[in-house]
Amino acid sequence: MPLSRRPRLLPCLLALVLAASCTPLPDFAAFPEGADAPPPALLPIDQLLAGTDAPAVAEAQGQGLSARAARLRARAALMRGPVHDPETRARLAAAVRAGRA
Repeated sequence: MPLSRRPRLLPCLLALVLAASCTPLPDFAAFPEGADAPPPALLPIDQLLAGTDAPAVAEAQGQGLSARAARLRARAALMRGPVHDPETRARLAAAVRAGRA
């Protein structure tokens, strides 16, 4: 850290600590959940999904996701070929053999 910034760092940190110490603590007694509250119920995923319209949402999103996956596969197929054409690869290989690359 440059020396010109160090003198400004301490007052900034001090101001931050002072501002944080002025904040009152929240009233924890006002929260309804306490140490004696029962833990949340753990349910099987089938029961949770039974109360939602997940299949309808899944079908609507499934078609869009399938189309997107097809587009991504097509892009990936285009990228599978060689990066350089044969002439450029031969030139690069000759330069590596000659020690210029």
